[in-house]
Amino acid sequence: MKKTLLAIASISVAAFAYANTTSDSRELINQQCKISAEAVSTLKELRYGNTSIRKDVSSLINVSLKVQENKDAAAQTLSRMIDDQNISTTALEAKYCS
Repeated sequence: MKKTLLAIASISVAAFAYANTTSDSRELINQQCKISAEAVSTLKELRYGNTSIRKDVSSLINVSLKVQENKDAAAQTLSRMIDDQNISTTALEAKYCS
């Protein structure tokens, strides 16, 4: 429960911080990837279903990113993270956010 609240708080802060930008910087895209990795890891540890993880994290991606191309790329990366057997945030970040 504590990790879930932490993940939600982190994601909410990041989404709010970038809500007023008109385009997506490279830093924002990288940060969104790391936030997605942490959220996926946390939700996998809590044994959320893949469909629920996709829905929850996709909505955060759509709020945070402005450019449709970046949203699509982030959604594809998210799907690969969810399908990956790794549940470690560090492993997911290293594999998908570099």
